[in-house]
Amino acid sequence: MEVPQNVLLRGPAGLAKIWSGSAGVDYFPVKTTVQWLAWHAWGEHTAGYHSLSLGLHLLSAFLFWRLLAKLGVGAFGAWLGGLLFVVHPLAVESVAWISELKNTLSLPLLLLAMSSYLDFDQSISDPSHAKAQGRKENRRVGRIDLCDFATLRETALGTYVLTLALFILAMLSKSTVVMFPCAILLYAWWRRCRIARRDALASLPFFIVALVLGLVTVWFQEHRAIAGVPLDLGGLASRLAAAGLAIAFYLGKCVCPVGLEPIYPRGNVDPPSVWQFWPWAVMAVVGLVAQASRLPSSKRQAETPALLKHAALGLGWFLLFLLPVLGLVPMAYLRISRVADHFAYVSLLGVIGLAAAAFGTLFSSSGRGGRVAVAAAAACLIAALALFARRYDAVFRDDRALWTFALAHNPNAAMAHNNLGKVLFAEGRLAEAGGQFERAAALDPDDAESRFNHGLMLADAGRPEEAMAQFEAALRLRPAFPEAQDCLGNTLLALGRAGEAAACYQAALRLDPGYAEAHANLGVALAELGRPGEAEDQFEAALRLRPGYPEAKQNLERLRAGGVSPQ
Repeated sequence: MEVPQNVLLRGPAGLAKIWSGSAGVDYFPVKTTVQWLAWHAWGEHTAGYHSLSLGLHLLSAFLFWRLLAKLGVGAFGAWLGGLLFVVHPLAVESVAWISELKNTLSLPLLLLAMSSYLDFDQSISDPSHAKAQGRKENRRVGRIDLCDFATLRETALGTYVLTLALFILAMLSKSTVVMFPCAILLYAWWRRCRIARRDALASLPFFIVALVLGLVTVWFQEHRAIAGVPLDLGGLASRLAAAGLAIAFYLGKCVCPVGLEPIYPRGNVDPPSVWQFWPWAVMAVVGLVAQASRLPSSKRQAETPALLKHAALGLGWFLLFLLPVLGLVPMAYLRISRVADHFAYVSLLGVIGLAAAAFGTLFSSSGRGGRVAVAAAAACLIAALALFARRYDAVFRDDRALWTFALAHNPNAAMAHNNLGKVLFAEGRLAEAGGQFERAAALDPDDAESRFNHGLMLADAGRPEEAMAQFEAALRLRPAFPEAQDCLGNTLLALGRAGEAAACYQAALRLDPGYAEAHANLGVALAELGRPGEAEDQFEAALRLRPGYPEAKQNLERLRAGGVSPQ
């Protein structure tokens, strides 16, 4: 939900709902709590939110530099990786779009967790530490001893607990970081060319957290974000084809970030054609070649080239953190498009890390002249990416520029038509706004939002009967739509049908008992029906939920003075 319209951000009651999950279309309470704090610090002033997102992005770049340094890519490679992430155009959408705070907040928490896990792993792998703890090297094979998990110093145990806490916070910011347990197993393989019993046991609590909070996210998606609206994802074959094409798309945009768009064409993979499975064929060939070139286990650690191991780690990270957003699991955004820049924000680090490792290897293995050439090439790459990012960032300077750009590149983007209509409506250009809403509804007949916005525009234009038709259409498409019930009630009230209006407000409150506006509007309807005592209760309820609510306060005063007029 957009920040200005999110009533959960207004007061302490909203903060309780954020953590209880009783309101909202997703359950990311850490992210929404940060928005709650930001709202109370800056209100509707967007500069504060943009500064917050930019600051978190820069923090992620710094933490990425530290992580690369710990992974041994060299000082040059680590610094380059951090800089490339800062300026990469694929990150622009996540940083510039205020609603994508969940991306910029979850990533530094994820990076802190990964860095902390590396410290934990190092502490229990250090031979001197093992000796100090009296670990026996000849433990019976097959025994699951506590030493397999941790015969730990307090600092190592504390580091492990800190890692788990950071992962939980990251999951409660955005659940697409769910693949972190797989990432730490990938790291274990990268470091030792095998996944030991100790690694599997250490990862178990992370898998439990990922499973529980992942299922919570799926429930919220199915019951609130999607709420019965068809996604048109097709069958298993269609989803697999779309997933493979998405992997190829994201890899291409990571390597060559040109032609970026706020909303990409959705594409048609239902039914899929044979050629649409080409990415899976390529990945299968690469996997077979890698398997054929494997060394005997006794030689892998010593003879596997470092850059090949870095490639496995970087591409593995890239693929792991794409898995939750490839459409194999239903998500509401997939109604709009099967791909989006913000889905690749975390995965981008894998490709950048691989590039940083390559540059770092070249830099460290070259002479003085070679180092100058490598540094110059890196500087040119950074400059080119920064130029593309600066140009793309201009698209996000305001809503009109954003949605006009989106429609220029994707005229069939229903969401863009709807959002441009909202901009035009706010500017008082009602006829143009209505045209955008109509176009959005024609492109996506199952979208309740565009119908709702069209109804608001028609009501504002003094066309209540037509507005009612749009609100009713929105409710048919999304029965659990309290705002549409409330606005339908307002339209009925304006037509003098207070009894029907009261029923609409009551329906809205059944869906959202904390909806202050519906309480206030119900109070007006009850007052018109000659039920002043009940009306007073509703105005007081609205003021409890939203202290200082001006319309409710004025109407309560008028009621106590002898009458109330509809608002």
